Amino acid sequence: MTSIDPHALEGFARSQFAANGESHELFRIGSGPAVIVIHEVPGITPLVANFARKVAERGMTAVLPNLLGTPGRAMTPRYAVRSAISACVSREFATWALNKTSPITVYLRALAAHEHEQCGGPGVGAVGMCLTGGFALAMSVDPVMLAPALSQPAMPFPTDKKRRRDLGISDADLGVVKQRALDGLCVMGLRFTGDKTSPSERFERLREELGANFIGVEIDSSPGNPWGYRKGAHSVLTEDYSDAPDSPTREALDDLLEFFATRLGVS
Repeated sequence: MTSIDPHALEGFARSQFAANGESHELFRIGSGPAVIVIHEVPGITPLVANFARKVAERGMTAVLPNLLGTPGRAMTPRYAVRSAISACVSREFATWALNKTSPITVYLRALAAHEHEQCGGPGVGAVGMCLTGGFALAMSVDPVMLAPALSQPAMPFPTDKKRRRDLGISDADLGVVKQRALDGLCVMGLRFTGDKTSPSERFERLREELGANFIGVEIDSSPGNPWGYRKGAHSVLTEDYSDAPDSPTREALDDLLEFFATRLGVS
């Protein structure tokens, strides 16, 4: 059973975008400046689509490139493992390498430029999640990227001390991003405190490199935390999200949407 929700992508327009020898299906909803929503493993799940709808409701165009998996299929452990293996063997994802920008971000940068032309506004925003969490940082080498967000960035896999601090970006690209931060670019990050796949050392490194221009949101998932987040909580905006009023994940979502709206000139 594929557990595909036939209603998961209702209201989304479908298209195709090709650049740099890559072509991927796109799902789009909303109007206004573009926010590229780069799905987590295993793919564009119903919860990823729900997050995109919230971006659209805030007055922006959510654009979802399909990079892995089956659009609309719900998360299951087996599906997640198969999708993660696919990413690991793909040349487009630098899941292990140190100081390396994933090649797929070249395609995503071209997509961001295209969507800026299509949607208007001062620039675009982007959010990556899990294995794609650091992609928005790499996309920030282009001036069109005004609102990059990293939700539980998990690449490269944090198997040792160096990889726990690595940002999934080359030194040359990081230098460009740091210069843009000096000129006013802000980067937002989200993670749960107990998440070992997106370690605290990575956010510490971002603070070292970007200073006050990194806005890090870390949600308490320690044992006995007031909101009952599980010890292994990982996906801030989807699988482990709680929409309860005043919950930390609800506040993090609201802060993220405001970050996009403010940077992209949405009233």
